[in-house]
Amino acid sequence: MPPKTICPISRADFLAKAEPLKIDVGGFPMIAEPREFSTGSFGWYVNGKAQLTVDGKNVSVQVGMNLIVVGSKESKAAGGGDAPPSAG
Repeated sequence: MPPKTICPISRADFLAKAEPLKIDVGGFPMIAEPREFSTGSFGWYVNGKAQLTVDGKNVSVQVGMNLIVVGSKESKAAGGGDAPPSAG
């Protein structure tokens, strides 16, 4: 089994320092905001509606996107993820 990914940033640092991300959905700009999810993970979230064109027709789409920092659910409140065990 592959080793777990260790999150390199603490939850507090992420929430304090992460900046909103510009997301492009078919040419429609959206902003994903940093947040903590109910699962305990953290990352960015965007939700809204966008207008796209299919076969020359405008269609409205509902957008919901989570960008989750890998390993963030296990991240400690401060100081990043769990440290790997020491050799010795």
